[in-house]
Amino acid sequence: MQIILRINLDGTKEKVERQLVQEQHKIQRLENRAAYYEKGDRRKRAHHLITRGAAIESVAPLAKTLTETEFYAFAEKVFDLPEVKGLLMEAVNEHNCAEQKEGC
Repeated sequence: MQIILRINLDGTKEKVERQLVQEQHKIQRLENRAAYYEKGDRRKRAHHLITRGAAIESVAPLAKTLTETEFYAFAEKVFDLPEVKGLLMEAVNEHNCAEQKEGC
């Protein structure tokens, strides 16, 4: 009787261990998928920042000579100008209207 019970328990233990391994693999696959999507988001953001920086250097080639600190100070001054704020707001409004397609 004990031998049969022990064989039964061993079989159950093996089955549970297999299920545990399968569930651990599922978790690993989900973690890998999450990391893949997160990495894609970082790549998109990096690409966005690089293209914006390249656009600034294309329009204002002298900006290339500034250090990062100097450039940030310059950008803060530029974007603090009332005329620039107005132009930026106008561009944002045009963008929003185009996205909504409301004939603004």
